[in-house]
Amino acid sequence: MTDQRIEGVATQVEGKVQNGLGRLTGDSKLQFDGKLNEVKGKALDAYGRVIDGLDGLVAKAPAQYQDKARQGLDFARRKPLLTTGIVAGALLVLGSLSGRRR
Repeated sequence: MTDQRIEGVATQVEGKVQNGLGRLTGDSKLQFDGKLNEVKGKALDAYGRVIDGLDGLVAKAPAQYQDKARQGLDFARRKPLLTTGIVAGALLVLGSLSGRRR
């Protein structure tokens, strides 16, 4: 289990507590913050699940590629937002290139 998954679950729980307290006290800002933390926690948990899955793929990769793949995964663990931005940018570029071929 990755740190992102652990942090994600903890953030979700924190959000549920905030949301519940906000509902009990009538504090709409606390309730909103709670819902926001629940969504953030779910996103972190999903990202951690992807990293866990990629760990399994790295283990099955040919030996000569495993070190570089592990370095990439370590980078993704340390900088999840930057990694997401890089992947999104690459997908946009690839999508625009494939659209021009038609």
